[in-house]
Amino acid sequence: MIIAASMLVACAAFAQDGKSIYNKYSGNNGVEAVYISPSMFKMIGELPELTIDAAGDEMDISPVVRSLNGMYILDSSNSKVNESLTSDVLKFAEKEKFELLMEASDEGELVRMYTSADKKDGDFINGFLLLASEPEECTFIYIDGSMSRADFEALMAASMQ
Repeated sequence: MIIAASMLVACAAFAQDGKSIYNKYSGNNGVEAVYISPSMFKMIGELPELTIDAAGDEMDISPVVRSLNGMYILDSSNSKVNESLTSDVLKFAEKEKFELLMEASDEGELVRMYTSADKKDGDFINGFLLLASEPEECTFIYIDGSMSRADFEALMAASMQ
């Protein structure tokens, strides 16, 4: 029983999440990495006016920004890293049961966008994941936090304009 418990703990230690993926690849040659901490989001959210034009309406995004726990960005031009990074991100999306929002695939290029909803309250988004992968370049963006689905949709609409 002790051996079985030890094996479960070891498997959990190797589980991937956005932060561990970032930590695994951020020091590699040919990988650009950016991390934005919760403190930075809170500081940005304290600005008096942080508005965007969302589908013709002004939207104050400071409450959304304050609710974020971190943003992890990796951009790799290292072909050896790209395949492994893509595999780890896809495993992470599957393991955490992210919902696929959009997928585009063309001649070796893959773009996927996912969200993770609060299991108790589907009106809240807990995470956003973007993977853009091709043999020469791979980009991973993970936003961790909790925002209302309505705020998320307004942000997505504003970014598409």
